[in-house]
Amino acid sequence: MRRWYKILLPAILFLLWLLLNESMSAGQVVVGLALALWLGYASSRLRPLRSRPHKLWLLIGLARRVVVDIIRSNFEVARLILARRRPYTPGYVHIPLDLHDPHGRALLGCILTYTPGTVWVDVSNNVLTLHVLDLEHEDFWIELVKTRYERTLMEVFQ
Repeated sequence: MRRWYKILLPAILFLLWLLLNESMSAGQVVVGLALALWLGYASSRLRPLRSRPHKLWLLIGLARRVVVDIIRSNFEVARLILARRRPYTPGYVHIPLDLHDPHGRALLGCILTYTPGTVWVDVSNNVLTLHVLDLEHEDFWIELVKTRYERTLMEVFQ
């Protein structure tokens, strides 16, 4: 897998460079190739931790679930802000984490922060602090994060 990463990343960067510049001139090809090779090499030096994910097919279902949750959350936040019928109660939820892999935690943080109405605030002593725009039931949020996201990430990364 590591060899593919060393080839795949510069190739994607090179194609992206050409696509963004909308030019296949010799100068753009040379500059794009040089940047792609250098950035590919530099990024491998910046990542000291190596990930060994398992069951990568589970990430497809997780991605689908995250997209659906982001769309639903957008409508909920818009309804909550525009309706103004009832006051919403922002607050912090402390969620105990069983996920110990740093890559899994990073992905969990991205998922939770991408979803409108929630922001990953802190993680210490295996407890995630999450800010929620409308906190009615803390147990609901704990159960949601643990069953909907953390369980799948644990199967992939641990």
